[in-house]
Amino acid sequence: MSHDVIVVGGSYAGMAAALQLLRARRKVLIIDAGQRRNRAADASHGFLGQDGADPAMIAGKARSELEAYPTLQWLDDLAPEASTNGPDGGFSVRSWNGAHHVGARLILATGVSDTLPDITGLAERWGQYVFHCPYCHGYELDQGQIGVIAAGPMSLHQAELLTEWGEVTLLVSGALALDEAARAKLAARHIRIEEAPILGIEGGADVRLEDGRRLRFAGLFTAPRTAPSTPIAEQLGCELEPTVSGTQIRRNEMHETSVPGVFACGDAAHIPHSVSIAVGDGALTGIMVHRSLVF
Repeated sequence: MSHDVIVVGGSYAGMAAALQLLRARRKVLIIDAGQRRNRAADASHGFLGQDGADPAMIAGKARSELEAYPTLQWLDDLAPEASTNGPDGGFSVRSWNGAHHVGARLILATGVSDTLPDITGLAERWGQYVFHCPYCHGYELDQGQIGVIAAGPMSLHQAELLTEWGEVTLLVSGALALDEAARAKLAARHIRIEEAPILGIEGGADVRLEDGRRLRFAGLFTAPRTAPSTPIAEQLGCELEPTVSGTQIRRNEMHETSVPGVFACGDAAHIPHSVSIAVGDGALTGIMVHRSLVF
């Protein structure tokens, strides 16, 4: 079966893109492995009309809305490989079960993988007590003590911004060097600097230092390194570009990648990252893809 569009990734951006195409009665295949980036979080914030809702509920409701359209096919599977179909155009995507799926256009909505600082106990608390976005999680900390675990130069900006949500301590732990100018900027915002190495994260958001001290925080933030969560973009020859937090898929103003007919949306192609931004970006991408099929 040939599809008008294959969407790799059925989270918020991918579903938002698909919805625009389904409403134009286009045949859409979504291939999704069910690994939403925010699957560890209990609540999603900052999304108008869904503030505080369970992210799984938002995704489930969205999927049920899409499945009401008869031109949708949804495949719960991985998509480890994609290729062009040669001179005849179009694309072929192989799912994990070995089947090959053909489409005239391809949308990469794969999301990103997060590489976190290698600190004992941090990964287990990701999305619960350790966060990256203050707009998504800062308010709920109730202006309490906030720890920023340094991961690189962007951690300085993160610490400064977070003073809007509470009293901030920058936990350097050898991740960056602070010159006098940086120290002065932090001092101007009343940010404490803790340079003792971190031994691990305990309890909820308690930080155990190597010198034996234990610092208690309402929540912790860090700046993970991000990259597209699958190699499909590179397999197809799509160009990547650096960001302040890692790499993303390069695209033009029409949301098309460097490979004609391949489009990208969501966290894999756009910063900053949040559910509401992913939905808007996906919707616009779906419109752009539909226009490419018409014109």
